[in-house]
Amino acid sequence: MPQYDKADIERRMKGAVDSLKSDLAGLRTGRANTSLLDPVQVEVYGSMMPLNQVATVSAPEPRMLSVQVWDKSNLTAVEKGIAHANLGLNPMIDGQTIRLPLPDLTEERRKELAKLAGQYAEKAKVAIRNVRRDGMEALKADEKKKEISEDDRKRMEDEVQKLTDKHVAEADEAAAKKEKEILTQ
Repeated sequence: MPQYDKADIERRMKGAVDSLKSDLAGLRTGRANTSLLDPVQVEVYGSMMPLNQVATVSAPEPRMLSVQVWDKSNLTAVEKGIAHANLGLNPMIDGQTIRLPLPDLTEERRKELAKLAGQYAEKAKVAIRNVRRDGMEALKADEKKKEISEDDRKRMEDEVQKLTDKHVAEADEAAAKKEKEILTQ
């Protein structure tokens, strides 16, 4: 049975691009975005949980996030989790709601965030290239086992390379768009 599976390779490359897009969504730009708090973990009920499992996050204003905690006993744990996430946010408790005003980004911080977006993109491109390498090795193994001909292997290697180029371009485009958004807000 052939080891090469084009659908699997495409799925894994798409997964790397999707992961990059979710990482980029968590980067802060000038506007309030609820995905900014996605990486926040909160210690409640004796274990670490994502913030979105203990509270509702909303953006009522362009420069404000609001966290509505479901269980009032978790209020201080949620506040602590947000403070320890190193997002540069200062939580303010207002009843059962935590308000997070977003301060203006300094030019230096914008450059750091843009650089971080580039690092995320590079990680995604490395993951895509690793998938390409796996695909190429599978094709060579299939040819060695006489399951495909040399011509088929070369044709399929071209397909793998085209998939790689397409997904690397998507990753570059997503990162460039985010960098522009960060630097121009």
